[in-house]
Amino acid sequence: MAEHIKKPDWLKIRLRGNEHFTQTKRIVESHCLHTICTSGKCPNMGECWSRGTATFMIGGDICTRSCRFCNTLTGKPLPLDPKEPENVAESIRLMQLKHAVVTSVDRDDLPDLGASHWAATIRAIKQVNPETTLEVLIPDFQGKLELVDQVIDAAPEIISHNMETIQRITPLVRSAARYEVSLSVLQHIASRNIVAKTGIMVGLGETEEEVCELMDDVLAVGVSVLTIGQSLQPSRKNIPVSAYIHPDQFEKYRTIALEKGFKHVESAPLVRSSYHAEKHV
Repeated sequence: MAEHIKKPDWLKIRLRGNEHFTQTKRIVESHCLHTICTSGKCPNMGECWSRGTATFMIGGDICTRSCRFCNTLTGKPLPLDPKEPENVAESIRLMQLKHAVVTSVDRDDLPDLGASHWAATIRAIKQVNPETTLEVLIPDFQGKLELVDQVIDAAPEIISHNMETIQRITPLVRSAARYEVSLSVLQHIASRNIVAKTGIMVGLGETEEEVCELMDDVLAVGVSVLTIGQSLQPSRKNIPVSAYIHPDQFEKYRTIALEKGFKHVESAPLVRSSYHAEKHV
């Protein structure tokens, strides 16, 4: 059994709640929506919901994959909800969001892996909220670029696909995804002149050199926005944390990434891929 590492003071989360938090919670629940904020036990939920923002998770709340870092339920998903695109779009309108973020579970059980549902959701959001900019955090669609094209053709402003970790550790924590496949998806997104974004976790045993190699790899395929955050073991079934990275190291990563040529970098212990997403358009 891995040795338990005590969480340092800089990772203690101050819960925040206000009128916006309550309203956001009400809208999400009344429209039967799923958010990665709750299913992923995001440490920034209090802050984001208090600002009236949330990251919507489409395709249900059960994932067909079982990545060791993730807290989302794994199993046989329910059929897609045909009303979900409309419900997400209407919720964004009620929240009066200037920028919205949507992600999904993996739906390897579907013939098109959920691509058409993705496209329908994006188009519904755009139709109901023409002034709202949109970021989508997509799965790898098993590297089938014609499915990625369905998302691209729906015209979100930013398309994100997370590398999650460095190349050496990828097979240990990602149940089906492959490092090279994720790079190919990001390269395809960037080649279509859409902002390509990715995110990683640290604290899983990687070295600074390996993180810098990943930066070079994603820059080479056209990624311009990078997020780096601390891996936090959300439950006992998830992969243990190897180390809690000091905030000074996160700042060093941010400086290195900007010097390498990234346009936007979020790097801090509690950063998650959609944190401050409105700044990345």
